[in-house]
This record gives sequence, structure tokens and C-alpha cells, in this order.
Amino acid sequence: MADEDRLSSDDARILALESAAITGHTLKLIILEPGSEPLDLDALRAAVAARLERQPRATERVDTSGSEPRWVPATDFDITNHVRRCADSGCASRADLWRIVSELMSEHLDRRHPLWTFDVIGPMADGREAIAARIHHAMCDGIAAVRFLDAVLFDVHESAPATSGHPAPAPLTRRDELRRLPAAAFRELGHPGSRSPFDRPITVSRELAFTTAPLAELSAIGASRPVRATVNDVLLTIVAGGLRTWLERHESARKHLRAQVPVSLHRRDEDATVGNRDSFMNVDLPLGEHDPLAMLDLISAQTRERKRLDDADEMYELFHALGAVKYVGKAAKRLAGSAREFSLSISNVPGPRTAVAVAGRGVLNLFSSSEPAAHHALRISAISCAGDIGIGLCTDPQALTHVAVMADAVHDAFADLRAAAAP
Repeated sequence: MADEDRLSSDDARILALESAAITGHTLKLIILEPGSEPLDLDALRAAVAARLERQPRATERVDTSGSEPRWVPATDFDITNHVRRCADSGCASRADLWRIVSELMSEHLDRRHPLWTFDVIGPMADGREAIAARIHHAMCDGIAAVRFLDAVLFDVHESAPATSGHPAPAPLTRRDELRRLPAAAFRELGHPGSRSPFDRPITVSRELAFTTAPLAELSAIGASRPVRATVNDVLLTIVAGGLRTWLERHESARKHLRAQVPVSLHRRDEDATVGNRDSFMNVDLPLGEHDPLAMLDLISAQTRERKRLDDADEMYELFHALGAVKYVGKAAKRLAGSAREFSLSISNVPGPRTAVAVAGRGVLNLFSSSEPAAHHALRISAISCAGDIGIGLCTDPQALTHVAVMADAVHDAFADLRAAAAP
């Protein structure tokens, strides 16, 4: 019988990555429309507490005293430790908000308690308030984190967050599987490039910046191509354009930059409320191509081929197979995580498909931020919400500066792509 309280191998591995420089959590920034009064913190706490039974890990902590980490009840659970107003009251502007969430991103969650917090920030000068939701990756992956917010924070709404579009793979014979694994490994690994511009040691310091793009326009740009490109292809293209501009200004021009794109393997018919089941595919961003539409077509061709060959599933199975062999699995993961294999990670998680609210106040923007890793000093995360995609950039400011300029460059790259695709 499965031990449901023991962390899965994926979740335990993520927990073990935590260190003095790695906090292990994601941050979702929820910006609310202005209200006549500040959010009623006691009412928000009561509303969240009443819904926590839908998410059992929300009132459990991780116990690492035994041979394997386990989820155990947090007998001293107190909602005031998890839903609270940020102590920093000086949040008048966007710059203030970004500074505060950067500080929150750099703080470790307390393992003596369940691994999540909602920090209410503001009100800002224009009446808007924000909630910084931090959730440890050992508790939730990207899709599960959105479902957690939907279950305990967002007001009840018409449509649940979109599930992963990852279909169940067609069954393969053992011979087919053995033939496909080496081919997938060759496509995704073993292609070391030049030194990454983001190959730098990191500390626990974080600096965040954000930008948005209209989801309908990204979809229309993709649909306008001779071979239809996905929204994620368009996202990768505008990120690539922004990175090219930033590198030309602050580092040096490059013709290529390899990005790792996380892929959730939760199935459409699977309960993805907790836990991790993630893989990846690697995509070469053609920074030397200055025609944004040509860049989009090049990126789209790569991702289309990776999906056709089901590389994400193959790499997941490969690493789990190698993990059963002492030392081999760790060596394979070191290779896959090398700064020579990829320069940065760019993720995209589907969020609520319709407008959502918190305590009756509409959500104007939803952003996601995931932390950088050793020798990968930049991380870019996107999340959709109703009609927009929020794009979050996270760096260690001691390793990489001018992240706000980079966010502006991504915004400008979207404008250039939109203009190029216009009839």
C-alpha cells in the first residue's frame, strides 16, 4: 500500500535543494482593484481557514526527523501565521511593490509550519492592494499551486483553472521505449554551448520585475503564421527578443541562447492538487534573427518537433530509470542542470480562464515568480489569468542587475512582434 504521507521522490528532491541560497518556493503576486477600504484581514483569514480542508497539505508540515521526509499534522496551526498583512507599510508605487515582493521572495518559509503564506501588501497610492502568495515547490508544482489558490483564496467563480493540456501518451512496447529514450536524451542533452551570460553564483537576495501581454493578441499572432504557433511559442519569442536587447546593452550580443522549458506531466484527467510531476524540453532561442516573425517560426518548429516526439515524457522516464542506479541518476541530473546545457528556465502555467476576485475585489493582474538556481541567475515565469499573461522575472541582484530594464525590453519585444504580425 502506498504511503500517502511520505513525500514523493520528486517532492523530496525539491525539498533537499533548499539551502542558504535557495528558498524553494514560488511566489504568485495577485494585484487587486482599488477598494473604498483596505482588505479586512480578519475576514480574509476566516474565509481562507474555512476552505483549508480542501487542501490537506495546507495544515501539515514536513517532518525530516526520520529516514524519509513525511507530511505530519501541524498541531499548532494558526491561520495568523499564514494570512497576514505585510509589516512594510511603505507601498505607494509599483517600485515599492516590486521591492517588497523581492524581499519576500528572499525569505525562507518556516519549516516548523505548513509551507505557504499569503502576505497582504498596501494599499498603494491609487487604492490597489496586492497579495503575495508563497508556496513551497515541495508542496505544489505550478499547476497545483494555481489550484491551491483557487481552492482557498479566489472567490468562487465560473471556471476552474485550466488543467495541463498534456494528453496521456500512447502505450509503447518495451522495444519502442528503449529505442526512443536514447534519441530523446540526444536531442535534449549533450549539446554544451558557450558559457552562459547567466552562469554566476547566487546568494539568497532576489529582485523581481513584471510585465504583461494580452492573451488574445498572443493567440492571434500565433494563428497568423503559415504553420500555427502556440501561445507559448509567442511567449518564448518575445522573451527572446527582450533578452537580445538586454544582452546587447548590458553584456554582449549572442546568436543563440538555450532555454529550458518546464513541462507539467499532470494528465488532463488527473488530480493535480498536490505534488510534482514535471519534465522539460530545451529550446534554442535564435537571438541572431532580428525578424521577429522569422524568430517565432524557428522557435515554433522546434517545440512542435519536441512535442511530436514526446521528449518531455521520455526525459521524465529516463531520469526516473537512472535514479534507481546509485550515483548515475545524480550525475545525469548534474548534466541536465549544467549552465552549458541551458542558460535560463522559462515556464508558463495556465491560470484561471475567467476573471477572478478575492474578498469581492477583482484581480487586475496575476504574476508568477520562480527563483533562479546556482549558475542560472535568471528565471522567467509566466501565468495566464482571464485575458492576460503576466510575466515575472527573478534574479539575484548581486549576480545580475537591471532586471526592470529587462522586463521593459520584453514588453518592447512584444510590441515589435505585434507590429510585424499586423495585417
